[in-house]
Amino acid sequence: MFTQPGDAPGIEPDSSEGIRRMLTEIILDASTNAPRSRQRRIGPSEVGDPCPRRLAYKLMDWPAANDGGDPWPSIVGTATHDWLANALERHNRQTGTKRFLVEERVHVDDSSVSGYRLSGSCDAYDTATHTVIDHKVVGDSVMRKYKTEGVREQYRIQANLYGLGWENAGYTPQTVALAFYPRGGMLGGLWVWTDVYDRTVALDALKRLGTIRDALIALDPEARPQMWEHLPAQPSSACRFCPFWKPGSADLAVGCPGDLTTHQATTAA
Repeated sequence: MFTQPGDAPGIEPDSSEGIRRMLTEIILDASTNAPRSRQRRIGPSEVGDPCPRRLAYKLMDWPAANDGGDPWPSIVGTATHDWLANALERHNRQTGTKRFLVEERVHVDDSSVSGYRLSGSCDAYDTATHTVIDHKVVGDSVMRKYKTEGVREQYRIQANLYGLGWENAGYTPQTVALAFYPRGGMLGGLWVWTDVYDRTVALDALKRLGTIRDALIALDPEARPQMWEHLPAQPSSACRFCPFWKPGSADLAVGCPGDLTTHQATTAA
């Protein structure tokens, strides 16, 4: 039976708690059913994930065991991406140019390398500087970490995969850029990482994905669940965000324990 969001015994719908519950439930429902949340195929942002088992689960379209927790950071990131897309399109209109190609889908691999048809929507491509641009919205601690230790290899791979997609489309990418926006700060905190476009980085990542796919075909964990253990995990603090993470699981067909204790996995790196 349908109930109004926020309805709960003893709580008035127009009270502060009733309104909080109503907004929370509406937001959670919208987040769960958003296109990004419902995406089932692997995209360029996931190919560089250091955990082979997570990629294997994704390739198999395995049922999720973890909802990923509070979606608010992701919602803020999605909203920021939409705003930035509109800003770049506005620049194009004001200048009467098509300098920025915004949120266009690029085809990275036709399955000839990875055995998987890979494509994705790239945040922006600057035709004036031949630069692939990907937006990231992060917290203060993550921003500091990337500035001092360097960006995640997964992000570097993602940027170069988009570069390969643009190259496949007939463009000549020269630079890949990750623009990091502070989730709780000011625009002055924007930090941009750049590197020379390297198609080898993209091709190596695709070959790795192909190796995992080949292992899945050979092991057939769908028919032989015990074979999941032959697909290694790469445990880290990021396990808590993995849709297949199930703390304490002894059955890899149900979920992956990540080889971490609950306390470790809920502590940010």
